[in-house]
Amino acid sequence: MSQYSHVVYIDEAGDEGFGKLRTDKSGGQSRWLLLGAAIVRNADDRFLPAWRDQILERFPEKKQRDLHFRNLNHAQKVVVCQEIAQRRIAGCVTLSNKTTIPGSKWAELFKRPGQLYNFLVRWLLERVTNFCATDAKDLKIKGRVKVVFSRRGGTDYRAMNEYMCLMRDGREKLPPAGSIDWAVFSPVDIVVEVHSKWAGLQIADAITSAFFNAVEPNGYGNLETRYANGLRNTMIERSGSALGFGVTPVPSLQKCQPNAEQKAFFLDFAK
Repeated sequence: MSQYSHVVYIDEAGDEGFGKLRTDKSGGQSRWLLLGAAIVRNADDRFLPAWRDQILERFPEKKQRDLHFRNLNHAQKVVVCQEIAQRRIAGCVTLSNKTTIPGSKWAELFKRPGQLYNFLVRWLLERVTNFCATDAKDLKIKGRVKVVFSRRGGTDYRAMNEYMCLMRDGREKLPPAGSIDWAVFSPVDIVVEVHSKWAGLQIADAITSAFFNAVEPNGYGNLETRYANGLRNTMIERSGSALGFGVTPVPSLQKCQPNAEQKAFFLDFAK
């Protein structure tokens, strides 16, 4: 039997840079950076390849046998989210509006590679580990979380591990708003894998990308919220609300300065 109670797969959508942010009329870096997780109990981890394959069977015309959200058309993306919502998978996303960073006191820090990414990792793991600890307690088992990151170019995973140790030991420069549950998670339980070979990472990509489409304007300035709304029952909740737990604008809904449409989207997850 595995030593883990839960397995968490993490992927990102968007990029870290904010030197030339995208507008409706010109290309550039994404306005938002998201980190998202697909969470499963260890007993269900072995089913993920079959669940992924069942989703792909909905698209018999596709020859590629790995699930990559951005390569799907609109109707297929809707179906993917519907399928994920029917399975024993929990979701969690953290979202940073990078338009708020230039000119702020955090601008110089977040210009450094990996700093914004690691900052969102912290917020994500605070929520994920607290959820897994509570779930393990409900199951009357010992909680221990394995975290699988999707390998991304330019990420120093040794530096990430050191950052985790700084947080665990209380030596981080930015004081946390919450706390990672170190009783169920240790930096030694982090692994990094290739997206195309792991069904869990492909599902994490779908969850994260669904929310990215809901907050990142497309080339016409429009948002697409249908994918993320299809995952409403998948997102983890605290006290009956996903907002601030399963769906977390960073550092807060007000400070991330969403426009009216984005704010209404977020507030729907408080219901």
